[in-house]
Amino acid sequence: MFKLAAPLIATLMLATPFKASAQVAVKETAYWQKQVAAGTLPAAADRIPTTPLIVDLATKGRAFGTQGGTLKTMVTRAKDIRQMVPFGYARLVGYDEDYILSADILASIEVHKGRKFTLHLRENHRWSDGHPLTSTDFEYWWKHVANNAELAPSGPPDFLRVDGEYPQVNFPDPLTVVYEWAKPNTHFIPTLAQARPPFILRPAHYLKQFHADFATAETMEQKIDEMRVRSWAAMHNKLDNMYKLDNPDLPTLQPWMRVEGKATSRFMFVRNPYYHRVDSRGVQLPYLDAVEMSVVGRGLVAAKTNAGEADLQARGLGFRDISILKKGELEGGNYRVLLWANGAASQITIYPNQNYADPAWRKVLRDVRFRRALSMGIDRRMINRALYFGLGQEGGMAVLSQSPFFNAEYRNAWSQFDLQQANALLDEMGLTQRRADGIRLLPDGRPLSIVVETAGERIEVENTLQIITDTWREIGVRLILRPFSRDTLRNRVYSGVSMASVWYGWDNGIPTLDTSPDYLAPRAQEFFAWPLWGQYFQTDGEAGEAPDTPEAIQLLGLSRKWEKTGNRVERRTIWDRMLRIHADQQYGIGILSEAPQPVVISRRLRNVPEVAFWAWEPGAQFGIHRPDEFFFAPEGAQ
Repeated sequence: MFKLAAPLIATLMLATPFKASAQVAVKETAYWQKQVAAGTLPAAADRIPTTPLIVDLATKGRAFGTQGGTLKTMVTRAKDIRQMVPFGYARLVGYDEDYILSADILASIEVHKGRKFTLHLRENHRWSDGHPLTSTDFEYWWKHVANNAELAPSGPPDFLRVDGEYPQVNFPDPLTVVYEWAKPNTHFIPTLAQARPPFILRPAHYLKQFHADFATAETMEQKIDEMRVRSWAAMHNKLDNMYKLDNPDLPTLQPWMRVEGKATSRFMFVRNPYYHRVDSRGVQLPYLDAVEMSVVGRGLVAAKTNAGEADLQARGLGFRDISILKKGELEGGNYRVLLWANGAASQITIYPNQNYADPAWRKVLRDVRFRRALSMGIDRRMINRALYFGLGQEGGMAVLSQSPFFNAEYRNAWSQFDLQQANALLDEMGLTQRRADGIRLLPDGRPLSIVVETAGERIEVENTLQIITDTWREIGVRLILRPFSRDTLRNRVYSGVSMASVWYGWDNGIPTLDTSPDYLAPRAQEFFAWPLWGQYFQTDGEAGEAPDTPEAIQLLGLSRKWEKTGNRVERRTIWDRMLRIHADQQYGIGILSEAPQPVVISRRLRNVPEVAFWAWEPGAQFGIHRPDEFFFAPEGAQ
């Protein structure tokens, strides 16, 4: 399903796949008419790039929309206004709805032998404050941010490093940027398209005033005092976060920009007057004038959605909410409930931490027989029927059936409910001593009590663990559930003090031959089974621990081998070997997958797909469906 416009191993041009005329007559936007009339804002025709991205909605099977309206949605934390970046999904390069990569903010990219990437910018493209977007913005990030030891002590991000070497980066003219490696970099383009992109550019004209290389020491000291920070670097980093959206003054290229204000429970984003996309009738996108994001308690999202307080809502809603939402829809609610397929490899996955700080427990957690016994001690059918009405796919963590790599054998590996075999595996480990209540004992006499930590965000997770508690007790294992906030949970896992945790399975459950398998290897701390191994890779050995088990080392080697080959047969073989290792080793103990995700939309909202995947990576959830093309039909429209 996921593919590039052509194989990266050859020379190619990644350009927009949308059918477009050479130019269109751009219509003025009603939202900005007063500013244009007053002369404080250029006319629409002068605000867009000379060669904008022209979207022919007719060829996409979508309706042409009208500008206007405010879309209401909800988040459960103020910091989650950052979800506007995945929502807007303006990227240098992005996926379309067929998961094909193509240029977006960029006019095009030339790729030569997978190692030289020439990025071409759009002429007259501007940041949201009207300042020109040029190669200077890429140069500023590369030279003065990524390679500045005070701003980025670890250097440029890992995806720019190939076999320990960073690229040569050149800026031959205002509209051209060149990244060149000695060897192919298969991660470069897909990483630019991520839900949380790396942002290899910055609005230099804005940030230079906060950078020691471009301002006097006296000016820096004054600004540091005003912002009450310890250093110019702290000040710069605080103001320069294109993902968090916590600085309304930071120019953006997204379809909506944050409005200045001190709001804590309601945040407004209004249309970017210089946005680069235009429909083929000459109407500048986005169609929606504004997005209003309200912060509500986690337990109130479903109730407020049911009351009609959201025009588009999926975050904060789970499978458990479908029945009440459907009831509201049928009883005359002003919304419809869509059921999208979840794109994660598993709805719920338990991760025994291979890097747990306790030596005795680490030995147990690293014994594959223990992880297999835990998996076989889970009654997935009971969980599926009790919590998901039997609609989930029972089994361990594996790629989904829509992926060309799907193998039912891997999903079924060690996932049958078999208490007898699970007990036999634990006996084989030598864990034969038990307390009077049947709980097994570690060799040092401590009870075999495994603490499973959660983010406390999904009631179905807690309900699932309650069911597992009963069946694990039958194999002599005591499960202790311990909820934390999401950030606290991550910090505990990353530091090695979490014994086991619960999260989703792999974000990308439907990979193809062009998808890197690096997330199957110990290359990132975000995979909760091996955070310290991931840190070691991410920091080039400066932090964490080196992988020291044969299987982990093999996975790392296979991922590197995949990066160095363009042979599609060999790539398929590598994927299969890595998936087989995961199925055998049970690093992540999956429960079930493919349970529907409710997506609630206003009856007036148009161009939201009826059937789609709800996936963070790739796709940015709503992002690849281009919310800038969503619009409201007139009142009373069916």
